[in-house]
Amino acid sequence: MGAARAILLAAALAVGAAMSAQAQILSFHDLDGWEEDDQRAALKVFQDSCDLLKEPEWGPICKFAAQAGESPASARKFFELFFRPLLIGTPPALFTGYYEPELRGSLTRSPRYAWPIYARPPELRDGMQYHSRAVIEGGALRGRGLELAWLEDPVEVFFLQIQGSGRIRLPDGRVMRVGYAGKNGHPYRSVGKELIRRGTHTPDQVSAQAIRSWVRSNPGTGMNLLETNPSYVFFRRLPDLPPEKGPIGAMGRSITGMRSVAVDPAHNPLGAPIWIEKAGRNPLHRLMVAQDTGGAIKGAQRADIFFGTGDAAGDAAGTVKDGGRMVVLLPIDLAYALYPEG
Repeated sequence: MGAARAILLAAALAVGAAMSAQAQILSFHDLDGWEEDDQRAALKVFQDSCDLLKEPEWGPICKFAAQAGESPASARKFFELFFRPLLIGTPPALFTGYYEPELRGSLTRSPRYAWPIYARPPELRDGMQYHSRAVIEGGALRGRGLELAWLEDPVEVFFLQIQGSGRIRLPDGRVMRVGYAGKNGHPYRSVGKELIRRGTHTPDQVSAQAIRSWVRSNPGTGMNLLETNPSYVFFRRLPDLPPEKGPIGAMGRSITGMRSVAVDPAHNPLGAPIWIEKAGRNPLHRLMVAQDTGGAIKGAQRADIFFGTGDAAGDAAGTVKDGGRMVVLLPIDLAYALYPEG
């Protein structure tokens, strides 16, 4: 929870200046699809992390949220009574998707399970630049007892780090939950963009599935491709996380499939409801809650939608790279304080 509180504090300090400079207050009638969405699920997600919002404007709203009715009309009315929609930044947005993978692994190394995921090294401090991905993959942490588990495939180790959490099914049938514990301080670099730069793919061909396929078909150069992203993520066991709950997000609470979204907290505050208008092949118009962050999620109109757990969620999330618009809902007093001319 210490890391979660630090993220919340940093967001609170930064978000006011970022939003007040480029925000426009809208009405709920301006939100495409607002009347058709069932906001009950979003209200439940909002309630789950509302107690973490410490700014004074949120306190009364959290109390009313706990008393809101259970019908779709009651949930919608709650948001309309206590919030105002703010458009921050300039659309089009960029929406991507992420998920919680389910992978096979082992607590011990074997010829089948030969690729480790690591716990956070004790000497690593927040903000510190540590060994790069290439150095770690080259064995810098080997033999220190930091291995949490061993997986079948280095590509799945890489994508587990991109997702930030996962479920590992052990040979005896037990499932180990793992979550984000820190990173090595190097900037995230997109391997999809690297494939485009190398000329092997066009922008419309790049997806998580395409990257997996290319790396597996080109083992040597494929590993070199993964190492062009120097960022590396460490994990921790989550032994007390119930199987019906989603992974832990940046707020320190479980996130919910198709109702939780990762944002840039410098522009959109963690814990706030976010209205999503995603274009593309499978349009999505619904209310979500900003409960997570990500190394590649930068900017006011940038969001990563959590699709849930398992292969189907991964297939859906891996192909999302769509435009549209995102609108944050803020308490009325806070909205007009940040944008008085609205």
